[in-house]
Amino acid sequence: MRNNKLIPGIVLVLLGAVFLLRNYGYVDIRWSNIFHLWPIFIVIAGVNMIFANNRAPWAMAIKIGVIVIGFGLLFFGNFNRSYRLFQGNNIEFDIDDDGVEDNDVHRSETTRFFEEHYNDSIKTARLNIHGGATGYKLSDTTDLLFSAEAREYYGKHTLSTSTSDSSSVIDFRMKNSRFKNFGFNNDKSNKATFKLNVKPEWELDINAGATDLDFDLTKFKIRTVDIDGGAASFKVKFGQPLNVTTVKVNTGASDVDIRIPRGAAACIDVHTGLSSDDFEGFVKIRDHRYETPNYASATNKFNIKINGGVSNFDVKRY
Repeated sequence: MRNNKLIPGIVLVLLGAVFLLRNYGYVDIRWSNIFHLWPIFIVIAGVNMIFANNRAPWAMAIKIGVIVIGFGLLFFGNFNRSYRLFQGNNIEFDIDDDGVEDNDVHRSETTRFFEEHYNDSIKTARLNIHGGATGYKLSDTTDLLFSAEAREYYGKHTLSTSTSDSSSVIDFRMKNSRFKNFGFNNDKSNKATFKLNVKPEWELDINAGATDLDFDLTKFKIRTVDIDGGAASFKVKFGQPLNVTTVKVNTGASDVDIRIPRGAAACIDVHTGLSSDDFEGFVKIRDHRYETPNYASATNKFNIKINGGVSNFDVKRY
């Protein structure tokens, strides 16, 4: 194999092996590491450039070693509470408490509540979520149009609403967050829990970076869900579709889990890079196109469009 093909080949093999092992439950990928440690990609590229014309065995060993170590840190490194920099000056990025620790300054928790009232004239509603480094959950209903409970350790959420005729638009945003420190598996991380009214037909637009999102939408009438994210985990469970329920997913290094009812008709258009996918109960129609056997004849159906980079996509029927 030519030298200029070896390194990209190793990268592809490692990525494929990581996602294969993850799919079979042998490894647990720590997605938040990618957000904190992305400069490792620059280090790998730099080392490869430095030794690009050096064919000595020791140079090749260095390049391969840097790739293997870098991937190990990115996907499997357990850094527990903090990422430390400049230890001599006692400066620390802490994923539990957010912010730079200096002179024992810590962030404290703030819990805030947001509400938007409902009236019977509202037939359609759109929820726009903009933010990152936050765990978002939605499963319950409310007599209000929208409610949210946000636990904040860093950044600040805002809510704004505009209503015109029978349509309402809700914007839930995070402000003043630099996304420096987070950890979805600890007790000190941003979390927001939403509740929606079941009467309107909903459009959901999620634009988030490093996010852990878990939405159970089985109780709601969903027109569209549009997800645009980075290094994140997205779990979305749907009920029966409307005439056409459209789902668009555009992600980077993410884990995407979509669930639809077993009898529901659906198609999937997928355009991905170095990604793995699992489409249970779907038939491949052509390159990038999958359909359930009842898709063509169904009145109500899901149209799912997936674009992604280094991601794992899982669309299953429950």
